[in-house]
This record gives sequence, structure tokens and C-alpha cells, in this order.
Amino acid sequence: MENNYTTYLTIEQAKNKLEHFCAYQERCHTEVTSKLFNLKISSSYHDEIIVHLIENNFLNEERFACSFARGKHRISSWGRSRIIAELKLRKISSFLIKKAMQEITDEMYFESFEKIATQKWITLTDEDINKKAQKLIGFLHRKGYEMEFILDKITELKNTTEEP
Repeated sequence: MENNYTTYLTIEQAKNKLEHFCAYQERCHTEVTSKLFNLKISSSYHDEIIVHLIENNFLNEERFACSFARGKHRISSWGRSRIIAELKLRKISSFLIKKAMQEITDEMYFESFEKIATQKWITLTDEDINKKAQKLIGFLHRKGYEMEFILDKITELKNTTEEP
């Protein structure tokens, strides 16, 4: 028979658990608040715990935003619009979003864009060049790249493909 009772954490145990949670990976306030609810910590203690995490440098929204932007671009090859949308989803302020986007240089951005666009174009097997182009547009748009860059790249790839 299963026990359906809830074990309650003391405030010190909750602080300790959340210190480990934040030390493992950069977190934003939204993720920490969600974790507090998942741990069934009374909402009257939320502010105290969050202040403790900030004071002890476990929680830093600016550090999170910059790390998130760098990581998602470098590792997942996300474009600016997707990174911005994801940061907004996590309730990061527009000031911090601008600061985070400065982490991605134009050189890095276009190098990554060129690489994934070319790789994806090569892997698409459609005979119809327009279908191939549509699939690439969808792929790059989902990644968060701007349509003007995508269309320029499509034109370039079509021209190189059609040449004998």
C-alpha cells in the first residue's frame, strides 16, 4: 500500500536544496519559484528563500540570461529571435535580454547561420528545389533566424545548386 503523506521541509532544508539546484546550473527566478512550488514550500517563505539565494550569489538573473543566450546559440545554434522569445517566456527583463544578446557577436551569429543552413541544405533530399527551399526556410525559422537572412541564403544556395 502506498503512503500518500507529504513530507515538509524546514526552511533550512529548502534553502539547502535550492542552493544545490542553483549551483548545478544557472537558474532564473521563474525556475526557482516553480521548484519551490514543486517542493510544496509555503509561499510565505518564497521571498525569504529567493533573497537568501540572491545574497549568496546562487541566483543571478543577469548571469542566467547571458549564459542562456551564449549556450543556446553556441550549442543549439538558435537564432536571436528564438533566444529572445525563450528569455521572455522566462520573464527576463528587456534590459537583461539586450545585455544577453550582446554575448553573441555578429561574426559568431553569421558563422553559425551559414554552417547550419549549408549542412541542412545538403541533407535535404527533395528533387524539387522549391520544396527543398521551403523545408530549409521552415527549419531556419524554427531555429529563430530572421527571414531576411534566410531568404538571402536560399537565393545563394539555389544559385550554387543550379550551376553546372
